[in-house]
Amino acid sequence: MESIVLELLQKQGEQLTNIQNLLNLSKSVLNLDETCTLTGLSKSHLYKLTCWGKIPYYKQAKHLYFDRLELEAWLKTNRFKASDELEKDASTYVTLNKKGGLK
Repeated sequence: MESIVLELLQKQGEQLTNIQNLLNLSKSVLNLDETCTLTGLSKSHLYKLTCWGKIPYYKQAKHLYFDRLELEAWLKTNRFKASDELEKDASTYVTLNKKGGLK
């Protein structure tokens, strides 16, 4: 009986943690831990990215802060096209740029 109660309490604790994480992600300014949760990156990797100037951030009194919208835009950079998009672009390029070849 006690094990069932402990199991239920543990599940509720996990659910509360998940709810807290979701609420934190609705904020517009995130701290380092919240940024780790949002991006899935480790703290050490985020520190490296800020050191190299590869990620947008703010620094106030030795603390790092991140704007959620800027982070989402940063995460969406360097998009790779799907194969059907590449094929469409290639066919458009070939039809518009007919140079050389057989006449």
